[in-house]
Amino acid sequence: MTSMKAQSEICRLMDFLQEWDHADRTFRCRMLNDFINANQGKTGPELEIEFAQGASLFLTRVTAWLRLSYMIGTCLSEQLKAIGVFLSAASSQRYIIEVLEVGGLLTFLDILGLKQAREEDKQEAIKLLQIIASGGRKYKELICESYAIELIKKLLEYEIRSDLLKRLAGLLNLCKDPRNRPKILEDQSAPNLLESAPMFIQQAAAAKVIGILIQNSVDISEELMQHELVRKLLITMGNRNHFDSQRQASLALHYIVCTNPNVAEQVKTSMGIELFEMFMNDPENLYQKITEVHADALFNNKANLLLKTEDSEVSPEAEQDGTSAKD
Repeated sequence: MTSMKAQSEICRLMDFLQEWDHADRTFRCRMLNDFINANQGKTGPELEIEFAQGASLFLTRVTAWLRLSYMIGTCLSEQLKAIGVFLSAASSQRYIIEVLEVGGLLTFLDILGLKQAREEDKQEAIKLLQIIASGGRKYKELICESYAIELIKKLLEYEIRSDLLKRLAGLLNLCKDPRNRPKILEDQSAPNLLESAPMFIQQAAAAKVIGILIQNSVDISEELMQHELVRKLLITMGNRNHFDSQRQASLALHYIVCTNPNVAEQVKTSMGIELFEMFMNDPENLYQKITEVHADALFNNKANLLLKTEDSEVSPEAEQDGTSAKD
């Protein structure tokens, strides 16, 4: 009997999803309103019961439609409220993760910047961001990072682009030698005193943003290379005082190396064969294997390389930077 009931619920779910897939805009809006009215305030387990353990199948469809139509405002209010039913449900962690995995966070942030979006829709987007942020520190940090990255991308469309990229690359430079890790950091039981240092946090954030930007635009990558990006990323990889700086710089440089053979040779020369092979095999966890000797080589690297030329002269900026990095 139980098996027959379960089969019946699954059939009902499949019929509902098929009806959604073939519905026009008007009927989908009606389905969303019915869903909101019937399920507002339900817990995650209750939603799963309602959808025969397949609630995620409906959530995926709603978020997909949102991403395709939010720019023109099609049923935007209903879409956001329906997603809110999932995210606000008790025990909704899995739904939050699913929305983030399909780019929901950036969509919500985009809605806030839409001139044509109604204020009530923007308020719904803010509510969703607040729900995500309430999930814990990692979600708050993700929202801040995503907002910052989107803001930088928008700023790059204006006249300040060149100066912005130069300053972004400049954040990789440290005012003092990052090679030597204080002895207290060698004690795993000791508090990580430098982990929260603003200087290192900015450096790691800059490396992460650069990694994203160069993957999205060849032009931006070329412009950043004019600011001695390779040399600065190598120096950052040698910063044994801040693991995230090392990791983000390593990932950004790995992308550059894999897409430019000329850079690969320069980096290999700067690192040495042993470190370069470890870098190519596992860039994300390379920081765990960097010794003081490796850090010294990275800090003193001479990879003053421009992307478009194989044998470039040192740029005026590099001549000025070459000494300041060692101060």
